[in-house]
Amino acid sequence: MNNGGSNQSLPVCRRLTHVWRSESTIQSAKMSGPAAHKSDNTIRVVIVTNNEQLLHAYAVRSICFMEETGLAARRAFDGNDFQATHIVVYAEDEPIGACRIRWFNGFAKVERTGFRQAYRNVRVIKQMTDFIFAHIARKGYSKVVTLAKPKYATIWVRMFGFREVRDRPPTLSGDGEPFLELVKDLSLPADAISIDTDPNVLFRVEGSWHVPSAFEGGDG
Repeated sequence: MNNGGSNQSLPVCRRLTHVWRSESTIQSAKMSGPAAHKSDNTIRVVIVTNNEQLLHAYAVRSICFMEETGLAARRAFDGNDFQATHIVVYAEDEPIGACRIRWFNGFAKVERTGFRQAYRNVRVIKQMTDFIFAHIARKGYSKVVTLAKPKYATIWVRMFGFREVRDRPPTLSGDGEPFLELVKDLSLPADAISIDTDPNVLFRVEGSWHVPSAFEGGDG
């Protein structure tokens, strides 16, 4: 199954809900695969800020979308990769998961998420989703949107706090399969970025707004 080149949720190893192969595995997802026995302290989540990290994000997506599911490259990758914030999950220095966030008026959309098979367990995924939600809220967005097939939507709702937008008809993928629209509300932190934020902060690297940039050193 694939998503016809759109940004909708996909089955196993594609969006946040794609780390399990069926609804019946929600309970067994507590621990699965070799990574389940590794320390959570080895896991770190980063925002892509250099070419190497972006290649890692693409490598994870290639494994999950193309190698595992046979999705064509033209559908696994699209022009929206140049309009998105990319996230990579590492186990020590090994890239194990990735996703991207796109930004719209008042909400963010999480998509193209996948994890390598050995690292599909709920604790690892929870670390990534907590990071993503905090990042989105810090940027001043109070809503997160995603699309998921009905059999995976339950996992989004039960594990990640989403709710179904019930007054919307299902969105169809390229192969005719329906996706449900899901939304999550976020609480904004006191330092959420807004039009009133110190302009110096807006020069800083994405996600590192506490670190002064070179523009603040008086060097121009």
